[in-house]
Amino acid sequence: MSENCDHNCESCGKDCSDRAKGIQKEKLMDGSSVKKVICIVSGKGGVGKSLITSMLAVLMRRKGANTAILDADITGPSIPKAFGLKDRAFADETGIIPIRSKSGIDVLSINFLLENDTDPVIWRGPVISGVIRQFWGQTHWNEIDYMFVDMPPGTGDVPLTVFQSLPVDGIIVVSSPQELVGMIVSKAIHMAEMMNVPVLGLVENMSYYECDHCGTKHKIFGESQIDAVAKEFGIDTVAKLPINPSFAALCDQGDIESFNAKGLERIVDKIERL
Repeated sequence: MSENCDHNCESCGKDCSDRAKGIQKEKLMDGSSVKKVICIVSGKGGVGKSLITSMLAVLMRRKGANTAILDADITGPSIPKAFGLKDRAFADETGIIPIRSKSGIDVLSINFLLENDTDPVIWRGPVISGVIRQFWGQTHWNEIDYMFVDMPPGTGDVPLTVFQSLPVDGIIVVSSPQELVGMIVSKAIHMAEMMNVPVLGLVENMSYYECDHCGTKHKIFGESQIDAVAKEFGIDTVAKLPINPSFAALCDQGDIESFNAKGLERIVDKIERL
């Protein structure tokens, strides 16, 4: 695929890999602009993927970038709660207008379109995939520098739809320390390789607990597997975040934008170099 690709195969005569696969990227609506798309993925649920998505968006916003979050976890959306967003999204004949957070991050989640945010989404895969394409192509994304896509866990319909329909520039893989998760991380990385999407970095969440009194690091969930996985796949950017009860408290309070913690600096640097 050419660096100048506009993701419209109908107007292109080049024989790139996407064209050979019959893949045509979904176009943004007129007037919208998204420069870089980064997906945050995990092989299984419960590893803090949405937390990492939120933190990365906040960190890039603090650097002055226009950031957005597309919540692609349609059946289990948690981004709105982390940001304390309860408004319903407005849509007219031209498209959907995302909700803006306190610090200026544009967010779109299925919860903004439901009558009640506790209503379950009981939809089949093709319907969910259609919603993802609408979130991308029928939404007013105003001069976004970095869009972070919070993906559902696993390698099913939605990740496939996102990789095929959106111009993804890279993924961040989130895991926890258990050996089983190391195997599941490999599945996520293999999927990215099959879709020709680069892995920008690995984040091991809940890597350890640091005692407030003595500073000793306790590996509650066992020895880390992430360095071995990174070496196996030639990934040079790894972040390890501790178990920090304050993160959960901020998400529960809808105040993740006020978090104060280190650990993701190398990942952020990698994103800035895209």
